[in-house]
Amino acid sequence: MAADYNDQVFLEYLVKSLVDHPDDVKVDRKVDEMGVLLTLRVNALDMGQVVGRQGATAKAIRSLLRIVGIKNNARVNLKIEEPEGSTRPPRREPAM
Repeated sequence: MAADYNDQVFLEYLVKSLVDHPDDVKVDRKVDEMGVLLTLRVNALDMGQVVGRQGATAKAIRSLLRIVGIKNNARVNLKIEEPEGSTRPPRREPAM
């Protein structure tokens, strides 16, 4: 099943190459009218490596996935799930 989805296989390979706990990398794939949504889950200790300084690594991964999507005539989006037990403070809404 997963072998048919180049975007999911590519994301798993890429992230497993970056992290210290590759066995904890999980990618879910959903398709709807907006395109393909890949949801990434990694070990809490690996979040910094996946996101990178000021989000640079996550941005680069999204750019690469966009290219894979273009090649396959699909819009590919990436959602990185916050691991349980995260110490990051809750996101604040900007004041208007």
